Amino acid sequence: MQHTDMQPEPGHPLPLGAFITDRGVQFNLFSRNAEEVSLLLFDEPEDMTPAAIHHFDPAQNRTGDVWHMHVPGLKQGQLYLYQLSGPRDPDNGHRFDSSAWLLDPYAKALTHEQPWKEWKHELMPKCIVVDDNFDWEGDKPLNYPLQECIIYETHLAGLTRHASAEASYPGTYREVIGLIPYFTRLGITSLEFLPVQEFNPNEIIRYNPRSGERLTNYWGYSTVGFFAPACQYSASRKRGGQVTEFKEMVKRLHAAGIEVILDIVFNHTAEGNEEGPTFSFRGIDNSIYYILDESRRGYLNFSGCGNTMNCNHPIVRSFILDCLHYWVMEMHVDGFRFDLGSILGRDSTGRLLENPPIIERIAEDPILRDTKLIAEAWDASGTYQVGSFHKTRWAEWNDRFRDDIRQFWAGRPGMTSGLAMRFSGSADLYLSHGRKPYHSINYITAHDGFTLNDLVSYEQKHNEENGEDNKDGHSTNYSRNFGTEGSEAPPETELSRSRMVKNFLATLLLSAGTPMLLGGDEFRRSQLGNNNAYCQDNEISWFNWQLTEHYADILQFTRSLIAFRQKHPLLNRAEFFSGQDNNKNGVPDIAWLDENSIPKDWSSQRNILAIRIDGSMAEIFANEDDDDFFLMFNGEEQPVSFVPSPPPEGTAWCRKLDTSRAPAIIDDDWLKPLKNQRIYKTGPQSMVVLVSQKVLTKPDSIL
Repeated sequence: MQHTDMQPEPGHPLPLGAFITDRGVQFNLFSRNAEEVSLLLFDEPEDMTPAAIHHFDPAQNRTGDVWHMHVPGLKQGQLYLYQLSGPRDPDNGHRFDSSAWLLDPYAKALTHEQPWKEWKHELMPKCIVVDDNFDWEGDKPLNYPLQECIIYETHLAGLTRHASAEASYPGTYREVIGLIPYFTRLGITSLEFLPVQEFNPNEIIRYNPRSGERLTNYWGYSTVGFFAPACQYSASRKRGGQVTEFKEMVKRLHAAGIEVILDIVFNHTAEGNEEGPTFSFRGIDNSIYYILDESRRGYLNFSGCGNTMNCNHPIVRSFILDCLHYWVMEMHVDGFRFDLGSILGRDSTGRLLENPPIIERIAEDPILRDTKLIAEAWDASGTYQVGSFHKTRWAEWNDRFRDDIRQFWAGRPGMTSGLAMRFSGSADLYLSHGRKPYHSINYITAHDGFTLNDLVSYEQKHNEENGEDNKDGHSTNYSRNFGTEGSEAPPETELSRSRMVKNFLATLLLSAGTPMLLGGDEFRRSQLGNNNAYCQDNEISWFNWQLTEHYADILQFTRSLIAFRQKHPLLNRAEFFSGQDNNKNGVPDIAWLDENSIPKDWSSQRNILAIRIDGSMAEIFANEDDDDFFLMFNGEEQPVSFVPSPPPEGTAWCRKLDTSRAPAIIDDDWLKPLKNQRIYKTGPQSMVVLVSQKVLTKPDSIL
């Protein structure tokens, strides 16, 4: 602590949190029901006794519900906590504990390289006073339009913890910078990180039944400090260095043209239920921050994690907005994915509101106007709002896309209508209230579930190492193993799996909507059949970069697909297809056909579909024509011959992609016309994309 003989002053009550002034540090804390508040100052993170204690005088240091104190002489790096006394009256929702050390909800950094294991004073992290000054060198959020984005979802630390990453500081913000050339070559526009706000990885008390190792909270969906980047991801040993390192990572990613989106968890906190630890919100004003049950003693648990934040209380609404503002204004992030976002729509009794104030406030907030807002539009209580989360502003994770596309390629009969609807942007979900295809965040796999490799290698989940008797994780995965359960398989099985991986990647990256790729799927990263690896901070979850060589063809296929999508405005369309003859060619902008180019009979149970897309429609939103596309989806287990409809006059069909061939995608800018323009024989369970190009030479070969 920077020792001072100067006496504390009341200072100013806003903003909340701790911030540096010209003469010291101002500390401001909200608590409506506290009777006494004390500020504890510490010299070192491990200190068990405060170096100084300052008591707030309600007559001088309280304005309304804000307790405020300015301490002259203090500087950046000062460590602090709070102690609050008040009614310990669970029947009325009050759980004050005068012996508890409490974290500031607005703390911008916490101590401890390896966070605490138990909620004891000697293991309690301390809040750090942070100086927000940073040389951004003109950087600001990139804020790409959603329809231009390709999102890459990843765990920040898992990128570089594996030995194959050859990282000097494994699992840190700094090492993400070293992967920028990889990301730019891959072609993604946006990194979506699993939670990076401070959490306690050691809150899990189970052990791996196979190895005996202590399991950890690896994913981080149990927030402790909502304003604070996780200290464990810092390469620096400097106090508060994680803040500067996070900013440097964002600045370098932005310089390379890559956005940063954060997965953020406002639906609950790490304090759990009434038997959980008290470290912040519960000890500051439990009855305001949480949704309590009718008895007021317990918590309504719509999160599945013991408690639910009272998101539509005016105080909590302000807290959420302040947090989002901080990450955008001071940390320069480009967007947020809201975990279990439906909880944002509940009132103080848990009832779903028709027009939730916090959801509307976030959508209309002027600071967040260009910030990406992505909702996981459901919660753990069974509420499901995909397609109806918000009228215009919010995008949503579209699990209907995930399930329908999985079922089609898994061979479930009669899934062509689901494929057609999802491929064209899910108009059934989003063509209302002015919503667009890009409001659908399309994905096949995400952190929660199988990786893409495991989706084609396992038909059963294998979560035994989580210590929950394999009862956790989704049981309905629509996966196939192609005859062999597990990663070790005969060569012919591996060929089938790689073809199916390419089918999934091509369907995802060519569909209307905003594609999200699970990190590592581009080189068949495996979790050994674990579809809920939330507690596996080990090689099950880490990126094995040697796989980029073993599956180099998959990686190159993904790069080429992304480049193909970005090259063609028709594949980044911001409007829905109409299916009508409303263009200068007098043909529909999209046509759904069978293998004979006859309008599709949706009652057919065969998983065969052709799609014809008119490229001239791109002129409406891109001021230029695009190529026509003819796509063939063969979900059957035998070859199928398609009859492509005629290409535009003066052009010929050229093969761009065929997942049953090698190479599966052709990277040349100019493609040779198919010799046979009337028949195209697709391989079993494969996907083909033909593009129309002007005929410059006489067709002389079949590609």
